[in-house]
Amino acid sequence: MIRNTLKTCIVLLSFIQLAQAQISVEQLIEQTGIEAATTPTRDLPGWSGVDKILLQARVIDVNAVRRTYPDIEFVTVSSTRDALAEAKGADAYIGGCGAAFIETAENLLWMQRTGAGVENCVDIPKIASGEVILTNMQKMESPVIAEHAIAMMMSLARDLPRFVREMKTGTWARGARENMTSVVGKKLLVVGLGGIGTEVARFGDALGMQVSATRNSSRTGPAFVDYVGLSNELTALAAEADVIISAVPLTESTTNLYDKNFFDGLKPNAIFINVGRGKSVVTNDLYQALKANKLAAAGLDVTEPEPLPSNHPLWTLPNVIITPHVSSGGSERERRAVLLQENLKRFIAGDALLNVVDPSKGY
Repeated sequence: MIRNTLKTCIVLLSFIQLAQAQISVEQLIEQTGIEAATTPTRDLPGWSGVDKILLQARVIDVNAVRRTYPDIEFVTVSSTRDALAEAKGADAYIGGCGAAFIETAENLLWMQRTGAGVENCVDIPKIASGEVILTNMQKMESPVIAEHAIAMMMSLARDLPRFVREMKTGTWARGARENMTSVVGKKLLVVGLGGIGTEVARFGDALGMQVSATRNSSRTGPAFVDYVGLSNELTALAAEADVIISAVPLTESTTNLYDKNFFDGLKPNAIFINVGRGKSVVTNDLYQALKANKLAAAGLDVTEPEPLPSNHPLWTLPNVIITPHVSSGGSERERRAVLLQENLKRFIAGDALLNVVDPSKGY
């Protein structure tokens, strides 16, 4: 118990120190494992230097970058429609991912997403072909999203939603302990051992859980993950898990991944949590599984559809926690700023960019 408590304190302290300290690019790369592209932007077809960059409002201090790069025209836009009007001559766009803009901006070489999701971008022809390089914020908010997932897990394991309901009537329901359980020694399956999944696994290990994971690329993983399986092992690993936390991006293979067959194979006391993408879950199948007691509880930060309609029956289930896609809320934004500033510097210098998306993988 002392060992697990110490490990938890060390993990939490590392995140507190991150929030308080000004991190460097080198520290960011070391902490997140992000990599640079193999090809410098100056070697891309069509590269002829940088003259004009579009920025979505409020994503960066425009006055500061104008002072730093006085020879470059920086144009702020507040919407994809505004960006389309400024598309002519734009070499880069930091912000949205509009297909019409990308096809219209003939000089465009780089698109920087200000979030992690790229499912609406990777099929745009110029991005799919590699003509336009797409970078995103993957791994920048992994710790706080992992915290959200773990908070949901602990709340459901301790049956806190029930006690919150009892508070409304001032009921001292001390005898209502039949649905409370401990996570220590339980089996945690992390689906998608990327940035978020790795942090979820780190927390799970610190709490004394037996951690396994799946990933699409390989069987390699950090020392605190007991077993890393490939994606085709999901069903078998989920059948043994007490808690399943999904952190997969939305791709063709992860769309409707969690369906009736998946939920039918779980332990009836299992907890399912999704902080990845709502479309990975067949919502009605999840609802029916919960109603039929084929799993104990669910925590959802993402849903399909989104937002979830106010009359959807999932809202009424006592063993479900739903948050409106806010798991990154309250995060330290410094990581985003450091990555954005570094990629801007690299693009202007013609160097290789960080966090380049592979359109063929979808992330």
